[in-house]
Amino acid sequence: MAVTVSLVALFGLVLFFLLRSKTVGYGSAFIAIGFGFFLASTGAAGPITDLTAAVVDAIQQL
Repeated sequence: MAVTVSLVALFGLVLFFLLRSKTVGYGSAFIAIGFGFFLASTGAAGPITDLTAAVVDAIQQL
């Protein structure tokens, strides 16, 4: 799925800059968790991918 690959790249890039700037907080934790789920494709990645696809589809509808 093209959206998944794009989100992995986006989360990876954002996480790289957050770690480089030593920014620690709720936002960086969310980015790290999202990056981990999409990259590892664990059992929880399916529902997260479905939710993300639904959000992307909703945004495209606007």
